[in-house]
Amino acid sequence: MKKCFWIGAILRVLLPNSTAIMKKLVLLLLTLSLHSLNAQVYDTLVWADEFNGTGGVDTSKWWHQTILPNAGQSWWNGEIQHYTDRDTNSYQKNGSLYLTALKESYTDQNVTKEYTSARLNSKFAFTYGRVEVRAQLPTGVGTWPAIWTLGQNIYEVGAYWDVQGYATTGWPACGEIDIMEHWGYNQDYVSSAMHTPSSFGNTTNKGTQYVNGVSTGFHIYALEWSADKMVFSVDSVVHYTYEPSTQTASTWPFDAPQYLLLNIAIQGSIDSSFTASPMIVDYVRVYQSSSIGVEESPIQSAKFYPNPAQGTARIHHNLSEASLSVFSSTGLKVMEVKNYPSGSEIDLNNLSAGVYSYILKSSAYQSQATFIKL
Repeated sequence: MKKCFWIGAILRVLLPNSTAIMKKLVLLLLTLSLHSLNAQVYDTLVWADEFNGTGGVDTSKWWHQTILPNAGQSWWNGEIQHYTDRDTNSYQKNGSLYLTALKESYTDQNVTKEYTSARLNSKFAFTYGRVEVRAQLPTGVGTWPAIWTLGQNIYEVGAYWDVQGYATTGWPACGEIDIMEHWGYNQDYVSSAMHTPSSFGNTTNKGTQYVNGVSTGFHIYALEWSADKMVFSVDSVVHYTYEPSTQTASTWPFDAPQYLLLNIAIQGSIDSSFTASPMIVDYVRVYQSSSIGVEESPIQSAKFYPNPAQGTARIHHNLSEASLSVFSSTGLKVMEVKNYPSGSEIDLNNLSAGVYSYILKSSAYQSQATFIKL
């Protein structure tokens, strides 16, 4: 009913006085709003690493997974590297994590390999939320960087949560979410995928997009994980949504905690001229929701006007010491005002046209609603 009210009200206000171009824009926004008005808002940062230290990684947040799982001889998928816990393969510098693959002869666990890299497990597991990783990817045929998750309950020798005693099931029953994979033989094509008992390995549940310059600049790789679906994007451009029509243990083992992994694997097809290349990570952030969605709050303590808005807007409210947060339709926070006085002007000029939600919050109350930026 609230959706119908919104659409009817906006049509009554806008369409009689709109140009043909404006009408098309409004109709487009209204179509988008059918989805965005129920979008989850991930407004609370619950875990992050900004990599502002120096030297080795923060071991209170990350675990080096180094034990060879395949009969003590190798990693899976034909990978030919050793993962190490040395600072040469993973270190912090200038506000970033450098996770570096190297060509070098290295012996560990009585096995010698000609390449080394790092594989990090987060000491944080979560259910639902938004993951953002801003990163620059390595280059070279045969490199295989990944940003991904595994179920906290996986049996995997040497994995952090297995060592902590959480393991109860194997792969793929634990579920795997590949937020970003990039193969050096297919430069600038980024893939996201789901691995479940219903489809795994060469899974049918995947999506890809071309992103220019993934190895020469930073991009934001994101996952939004709700109780219904997974949405994958790069720089806010969505390339894959996983939303099974029927959720079972076979299609959706994702109502339980997952943990993050960062790694660069080396494939047997590695270019003979390869010597070294890093995945440089600016930050890893996990957000979760402090509310259930972006429907209007029953607390009628705030009024946003004009709505729809163009350059500026104001909110009248009766909350004391209120903070204002504005979110895009994907749940990304795009504006924050720590202390927003009632009726103060809000500059919207930096926002693209679309449907947004806002949360006005004080110590005792919270008002939440949506608006349209033209």
